[in-house]
Amino acid sequence: MSRKKKAAEHVSHDRWLVSYADFITLLFAFFVVLFSSSQVDKRKVGKISMAIQEAFQQMGIFQAANSRAPMVTADPLPAENIQLIEDAKGMSGRGKMASPFEKITGFPPSQKDMGTLQKQLTSALKPELQRHEVVLKANREGLVISLREIGFFDSGSAELRPTSEAAVQRIAEVLSAQPNNIRIEGHTDNVPIHNSHFASNWELSTARATEMIRLFITRYNISASRLSAAGYAEYHPAVSNQTAEGRAQNRRVDVVVLASAPEGLEGSKQ
Repeated sequence: MSRKKKAAEHVSHDRWLVSYADFITLLFAFFVVLFSSSQVDKRKVGKISMAIQEAFQQMGIFQAANSRAPMVTADPLPAENIQLIEDAKGMSGRGKMASPFEKITGFPPSQKDMGTLQKQLTSALKPELQRHEVVLKANREGLVISLREIGFFDSGSAELRPTSEAAVQRIAEVLSAQPNNIRIEGHTDNVPIHNSHFASNWELSTARATEMIRLFITRYNISASRLSAAGYAEYHPAVSNQTAEGRAQNRRVDVVVLASAPEGLEGSKQ
């Protein structure tokens, strides 16, 4: 009898597709995880940048009107929305969102105190206000006493005019009775300066600010721990530098009375 021929086994040449499909699935999962992680990181960065920005604004390093944290348009939950969510958590019982100052210190600035201070300064500086040598204005940080160059300094000089010493004394008398910290800011116009005393507007603006600091400490006995100085040159104009009138308004020293802090955070008076 003849033996039956054993049927040849069928060999599949498509088994590699199974391994390839597993590889593609794992690769897809890997990129999904990477994408999810990147979105979380963007939100965290946005939240941190907003917190740092607001802290620096309270310290006077950034101006509130000119600085905003960069936003990422691809972020499904923008950092601004996250900040609003955090603000909502800190809303007071009156239904108002907590201010940046309140988040940092845990104590809201007293608008009543700022209003009283502004009335006191308005009364003390009535002649200078009428001559437009002084401008008072409130902002998020507190109260700004803007001393224009025309009434307080000679052009290109950091020395206070003798005729303006009475006005500075009145300012110091009002501020010495307050607990608020004070920041002195020097500002110039955009016309370059180069004389025997100052090589640039940076030096002039800083020198005027520190000269006011010196007078407040040595002559009017305001605690040095309450004071700080900054020179901004022409880079923070109050108005446009396109006209002579605008440049005159930008040449100024701003005495910024910061919003009151709770007891223990404010500098003690001498």
